Amino acid sequence: MAKALEVLMARPLISYYGDDLTGSTDVMEALALNGISTVLFLGIPSVDLLERFKDCQAIGIAGTSRSQTPEWMEDHLAPAIEWLHERKAEICHYKVCSTFDSSPRIGNIGKAIEIGKRIFGQSCVPVIVGAPQLKRYTAFGHLFAAYQGTVFRIDRHPVMSRHPVTPMDEADLTVHLSRQTSLPVRLVDLVALLGDDADSLIAAHGTASGVSLIDVDGDLSQMAAGKHLWQLRRNGGLFVAGSSGVEYALISAWRSQGVLGAPPNFPLPGKVDRLAVVSGSVSPTTERQIRRASAGGFNTVDLDPLQLIGENTNQAVDDAVKAGCVSLNAGRSVILHTALGPSADRGADIDHIAGARHRLGQVLGTILRRLVEEQKLERVVIAGGDTSSHALQELHTEALTTLLPLPQTPGSPLCIAHGPYGPTNGLQIALKGGQIGADDYFAQIQDGRGA
Repeated sequence: MAKALEVLMARPLISYYGDDLTGSTDVMEALALNGISTVLFLGIPSVDLLERFKDCQAIGIAGTSRSQTPEWMEDHLAPAIEWLHERKAEICHYKVCSTFDSSPRIGNIGKAIEIGKRIFGQSCVPVIVGAPQLKRYTAFGHLFAAYQGTVFRIDRHPVMSRHPVTPMDEADLTVHLSRQTSLPVRLVDLVALLGDDADSLIAAHGTASGVSLIDVDGDLSQMAAGKHLWQLRRNGGLFVAGSSGVEYALISAWRSQGVLGAPPNFPLPGKVDRLAVVSGSVSPTTERQIRRASAGGFNTVDLDPLQLIGENTNQAVDDAVKAGCVSLNAGRSVILHTALGPSADRGADIDHIAGARHRLGQVLGTILRRLVEEQKLERVVIAGGDTSSHALQELHTEALTTLLPLPQTPGSPLCIAHGPYGPTNGLQIALKGGQIGADDYFAQIQDGRGA
């Protein structure tokens, strides 16, 4: 077994492209937590930067394709997938959100699958979406997700069915995906996956042209799905798509086959005296987290998103930084947010301005960078999946590694930023999707505790 592992480590175990930043850190966290050394790049890295992380077993690129058009994907996603293909990892994963929210024009998952299928020269692309660790389940092709302790079919989910950009109005993922690609979408359901002839069925799907959606609803189906993915790999790597359920399934299979060693120990980084948070999320989860933090001593600053992207952007940014510094100078942590829950969503107004959502994320990143510079902050948070992708660019960060996984709330780890800019190189940063984290998340990050 040791010799087999040595052969595997001669090339990356897995590479991936995340369609947004928080989804990308979700994968990094899952891998790192299980002893797979992982680096997440914020774009195709330079030769020198790649050399710094040459010993990593997993390599990721954090992208923004979740909020982009099919035309953008052809121009920007395809070169990234080409670069990953050249890394010759055993598995190459196009990572999407576990809620699978997407549409033909925004974040088209079918288009991404077509690109990967073409570059890797595959007949069939396996897709896994179910991730029980995230309380996401697929059964007979239908997606279910938990919200506040109750599991909903995704088209009845209180949040995702009303997503401001890509509402999920279809729970059958074979139907949903068929709206985004002309490729045939086949289903390996729970009965087939766990049946006596599962191996031959999966092999047959692997040679047929199109997409093969594999159900995962619990430990047993997850291990079976991971085993089948690992068996399907081939020279040059296997391209797959789906949520971090792909990694969780593979980890389950790797552990059962002795590919992985003992899980590492991550020491707690301890408390910082002040924390700065910028949030572009309209999620009710983030709303609860902001209210909880405010009740616990954090100051909050309400930002008008239209002013931040309007004609007087510079003045609005200056005002936001000044307000943040007032709190930080007083020794108080601060949250600067553009919305406090769905009722404060200005999305309809924002969408009247071309490119406004991307611009808003960049402006929030600028505010955060200036707070780090002026206050010499050691730890910060960006809340909101789309926000994180664009905001982090303004921090001049080129790569992330995991400092502290948070397995109780997967997908929201504390990371270390790497880059050429002194004030943000080595910065501790947490990147949180709108739906992710416990109600006391911001205090948890300030305290540097695992639970």
